[in-house]
Amino acid sequence: MEIREIEEKDNPAIESIIKRSLESFGLDIPGTAYFDPQLSNLAGYYKGLADSKYWVVTSKHGEVMGGVGIAPFGNHAGVCELQKLYVKPEAQGQGLSKQLMNTALGFAKEHYTHCYLETMEKLRVANRLYERLGFRKLDRPLDGSEHGTMDTWYMKEL
Repeated sequence: MEIREIEEKDNPAIESIIKRSLESFGLDIPGTAYFDPQLSNLAGYYKGLADSKYWVVTSKHGEVMGGVGIAPFGNHAGVCELQKLYVKPEAQGQGLSKQLMNTALGFAKEHYTHCYLETMEKLRVANRLYERLGFRKLDRPLDGSEHGTMDTWYMKEL
């Protein structure tokens, strides 16, 4: 497996991974990443934002298996958001999410003081990973949240 920055050619594969994952949890609803306008062009979206990146993890054959992004969060100085961490079902359980998170958090530490993320309580495996990596649960979302359906929020000091 290789982790690298997203390229234009990866856009359809990662969009499909994100949408299929959300569908599998019944989260293909408004207020989730499913309806983010930039979902079909993540490479262009992240390239156009300062202090932002999106990475994909690929198999030895070059197939996109998942991804994760970091971008500034609203008007909160020093705060980034961990975004769109998804891994194909057949690649789960191999530590890819943790590797992606470590890559993203390493980048975040160079540009931010805190990392925020929004998720759903029913995504228990992901939430355990966030907690193991030092994220602390918040009582409510930060001001400026765009995903109103989310019911669980985390913050990590970098």
